[in-house]
Amino acid sequence: MTLHSQILGSGKPFVILHGFLGMSDNWKTLGNRWAEDGYEVHLLDQRNHGRSFHSDEFSYELMAEDLKNYCEEHGLKEIILLGHSMGGKVAMQFAVTYPEMVSKLIVADIGPKAYPPHHQDILKALSALDFSKIKSRGEAEDILSKYIKDEGTKLFLLKNLYRKNKNELGLRINLPVLSAKIGEVGVALPENTIFKGDTLFLGGEKSGYIEPMDEILIKKHFPKAKIGTISNAGHWLHAENPDEFYENVMNFL
Repeated sequence: MTLHSQILGSGKPFVILHGFLGMSDNWKTLGNRWAEDGYEVHLLDQRNHGRSFHSDEFSYELMAEDLKNYCEEHGLKEIILLGHSMGGKVAMQFAVTYPEMVSKLIVADIGPKAYPPHHQDILKALSALDFSKIKSRGEAEDILSKYIKDEGTKLFLLKNLYRKNKNELGLRINLPVLSAKIGEVGVALPENTIFKGDTLFLGGEKSGYIEPMDEILIKKHFPKAKIGTISNAGHWLHAENPDEFYENVMNFL
């Protein structure tokens, strides 16, 4: 089972992993910039997301394994690996499991600690979409608006909408499995795991996902970690302040 990807440019392999309920498209703008800088950028859809396969099994170990298989299929060695949120957890898991395959690790707005489930409202909103009745994007947006007030979040979720056929809309994500396995998204990186390579953690100034006290745990797993903050940005730091995010990553690379 192969992961769907978009490959941009050529040069040193640079793999990017999206967050929960996201997809490769979320990273296209920045991906194109890095492709222009001489990297071969691989924007991946992770299992149960985007155009990748659906599976009843869902965990960070499995997603790290999916990434390993992808790298082997594409002959990618010593990759630069960037992951956001859930994708950041997959990137950490991959780096501690296959350290020889990662030249540099970049983790966007997530720490190695456990996080309590906090996507229930979003999952509830998506579950309210009844595609036997909804025939247009506008109708789907109206229903989501009853649950989700933040415009950015709503537009992000609507990216998952696609036309299954002429008469029927659907969601690209595997909603039943992601709802059932939501606890897996918050689990901590396994204890006593370590990646000794160059690592950059970037948090959003207004986010709260990475707190000052998390530095101890980050350094325990990633002794060479640098920790930076993207100003005027929340959890979607790469979308809210792309220029500063880009510059921080380029300085690190």
